[in-house]
Order: sequence, then structure tokens, then C-alpha cells
Amino acid sequence: MLQYVFPIIVAVIGLIAGVVIGWQVAKRAGKNRLKDAEAKAEQIIESAKHQVEIKLKEADLSAKDKLIQMKQDFERETQSKRNEIRREEKKLNEKQSSIERKMDVLRKKERDAQTRERLAAQQEKQIRQKQNELEELIEHQNRQLERIAGMSAEEAKALLMENLESEARAEAAKIIKSIKEKAEANAEREARQIIIDSIQRCAADTTVESTVSVVSLPSDELKGRIIGREGRNIRAFEIATGVDVIVDDTPEAVILSAFDPIRREVARIALEKLILDGRIHPARIEESVKKAEKEVEVIIREAGEQACFEVGVHDLDPALVELMGRLKYRTSYGQNVLQHSIEVAHLAGYIASLLELDPQTARRCGLLHDIGKAIDKGQEGTHTELGHEVARRHNESRIVLNAILGHHEDVEAETPYTIIVKAADAISGARPGARRETLENYVKRLERLEKVADGFTGVEKSYAIQAGREVRVIVQPDEISDGDSTLMASEIAQKIQEELEYPGQIKVTVIRETRAVDYAK
Repeated sequence: MLQYVFPIIVAVIGLIAGVVIGWQVAKRAGKNRLKDAEAKAEQIIESAKHQVEIKLKEADLSAKDKLIQMKQDFERETQSKRNEIRREEKKLNEKQSSIERKMDVLRKKERDAQTRERLAAQQEKQIRQKQNELEELIEHQNRQLERIAGMSAEEAKALLMENLESEARAEAAKIIKSIKEKAEANAEREARQIIIDSIQRCAADTTVESTVSVVSLPSDELKGRIIGREGRNIRAFEIATGVDVIVDDTPEAVILSAFDPIRREVARIALEKLILDGRIHPARIEESVKKAEKEVEVIIREAGEQACFEVGVHDLDPALVELMGRLKYRTSYGQNVLQHSIEVAHLAGYIASLLELDPQTARRCGLLHDIGKAIDKGQEGTHTELGHEVARRHNESRIVLNAILGHHEDVEAETPYTIIVKAADAISGARPGARRETLENYVKRLERLEKVADGFTGVEKSYAIQAGREVRVIVQPDEISDGDSTLMASEIAQKIQEELEYPGQIKVTVIRETRAVDYAK
């Protein structure tokens, strides 16, 4: 029995010792794993801290970039607002000065009216006194006649009236003859004096029309950005505006050349916006040109309103006001037509006041006399006929219509105002330096050049550039193929040779552009 118990006890003791030893080994292994886990945890924490620091730095840099961008945007917007406020302040100052001048004129007229009223009262008093004296004299003569001739009062009265009538007729004849002789003797001198006074009051500057605009650049580095890669930017700008962009050695400047002033003004504003923005690419160019066109429309409307305010014509139809504004970008023989119309209005008003006519009507006739020049492009008829028609549609008076149609003697003058406008028009146009015939002929030649190109089927737009030495024709890609473009260039050149007279040679460039547009959704 003991031989079996002893091995069992030994086995149990061995088992217990193995368990204890295993537990100790497992405990040490657990401590080692715990240490390894703690070390890994510390590494993970250190790595996480490092990544957090990197993320914080990146967020800080991003916030600073956004802050700088927001600051730049705010500065641009603030500068734009400041410029707008300056323009508005300038307009308000001009209006205030004009109102003050008008108030001075009104005060002077009021003083003159009061003086005339006092003189009229004195004259009326003198007339009553003389009338009383005349009645007393007549009564005295009647009594004398009755006493001497033994006539009745009725008979004496009849005789006296007959004598007075004869004397009055003789005196009136003498007065009429004297007035007529004086009028004939002084008419030419007074008319000459009126014209001289009117010319002296016309103190306008000499007008010299240009076909180029110069856009200043912050630095010459922008010239490369304006041209773009392989010339894509400058080509897109010229196609969108119809203006020739000249980038030469002129320091910090780009030249815009076009015979159409409105087109050139749109290009100038669009290019200045692009330079200020700094983002110059074809899509941005098209957007800037559209915004510039809207801005020019506002400028045209404001110019018409300012012209009407300056000459004192306040009840003009809005459509006519807009047409007046378009004259700001129209010249006649080198003379700005809007300034010419304002000059004619002032001169006509002054001449009318000297002739004791209505100055307000005269100024209205003078302001509108060349309104047809704002719509004569692409229209049949002279500028007087077109101006007469548009004024008639907007219910202008017969006096104004006759002045518009008759200031170039197209019809007979029905009122003195037509003659006044004709004289004022001659004064404004004949002053030295006012006009230059070569510019008008030049513009007409370029207009004819574009008209020839526009007459071909499939032409979308055409622009005469390089002072008329080149015409660029933009065709519709759906109607004209590449092969047809070459043939069209030859046909346009042939027609120009047959119909136009020009110095040197004219380059015909046909542009066919296909665009593919899609949207990512």
C-alpha cells in the first residue's frame, strides 16, 4: 500500500511544484508583455503627438493663407468702393457748382425783373399824368372852339378828332420811317455783334480725336501674361473685343487700337480689370469683357443725363437721353459730337435771349440737332432724317423737329429757332481746331471695310484693325469649313480690291474656331 502512496505523493508534489513554477514563469512573461505594451503605447502616444503638432501647423498655415486672401479681397473691394465714392463726390461737386451758377443767374434775373417792375410802375404813372394833361388840354380846346366858332360841342369834337387823327397819322408815318431806316442801318451791325458775342462765349478746348488708348501696367512682366502661352490670351481678347492689342517696347504700357471708340473703351476697361485681378485666361477675358460692356452702358446713360442737366433740359425722354449719351463716343470730323451738341445748345440759348426769344426752346433744339448721329450706323438716311424720325417718335415739338431737319437746309426753316441752331452749329464747328476731316474719312473707310466683310454668308463678326491694314473675319464654324475659310479670305480680298480705294495692301484673316463644352456633375 505504501509503495503506491509514495509515488502519488511525489507526483502531487511535482505537480504542485510545476504549477508554481509555471505560474512564476507566466507572471514574468506577463510582466514582460506589459512592459512591451507600455513601450508600444508610449511610442504610439509620441507618434500621435507628433502628428497632432504637424496637423496644427498645417491648420495654422492654412488659416494664415485664408486670412491673407481675405485681406487682399477686402483691400480690392475697399479700393473699388473708394474709387466709386470719389467718382460720386466729383459728380456731386460738379452738380453743386452747376446749381450754384444757376442760382446766381436766377438771382440776377430776379433783380432785373424787380428793376423792370419799378421802371414799369414809374412809366405807368407818367403815362397817367400825361393822359390827364391831354384830357385837360382837349377840354380847354373844345371850350375855345365853341367860343370862337360858335360850334356845338359835338361839332367841335368831330373837328378836333379829325385834326388829331391827321396829326397822329403823319407823326406815326414819320416814326415808322425813322424806325425802319434805323433798323436797316443797324440790322447788319447788330447781327454781326450777336455772332461775335456768341463766338466769344464759346470757350471750348481744341478737339483731337485718337484711335488708340494706352493702358498703364504695374510692370513689364504683365506683358507676357497678357500675351499668354502661344498668344492664346491676346488672341482671345482681340476676338472678344474687336480691338487690336499692341504689345511693344513701350515701358509699362499696352496700346489698344480701334476706330470704334465704344469698342475701344470696353477693351480698355476690361483689360484694366484683368490687370487688377491678375487672373488672365480666355474664360476670364470673356467675363471681364461682358462686365465692361455693362459698365460702358452705365457711363453712356450718365453722360446723357449730365449733358441734359448742363444745358437745363430736364424733361427729355429716357430713350433720347441714352442716345445723347452715345454721342460721347461719336466724333464728326474729329470733334466730339456730345460736346458739340452742348456747345450748340448754349450758343443757341444765348442768341435766342439776345433776340428776345425763348432760350429754353433754343437750347432744346441745339441739344437735339445732331441726335441722328447716334443711330446712323447701319441705318438708311442722313443723320438729320434719322434724328427727325426718332424725335418725332418721342413726341418732340414741331419747332424741335424743324430745327433738326433744317439746320443743314434740308427743308425750309419754319421758325427762327432753326436759323439760330444753324448759326450756333456753324460757330461750334468752324472754330479753329474743332474738326479734322481726315479722321472722318478714315473712320468711314474702316466702316466700309467691315461692311464688305459682313456681307458674306456665314460671317459672325468682322473687325478692321491695324489702322485699316488688316480685317479679321470671325465665321460661324457650323456653316464654314476650314476649306471654305481659305476660299472666303480670297473672295473678301477680291471684293475689297473691286469696291474700295485704299493705300498699300490690306490683309484678310478668316478665323474659324470650334469650342467643345461639357459639365462635370
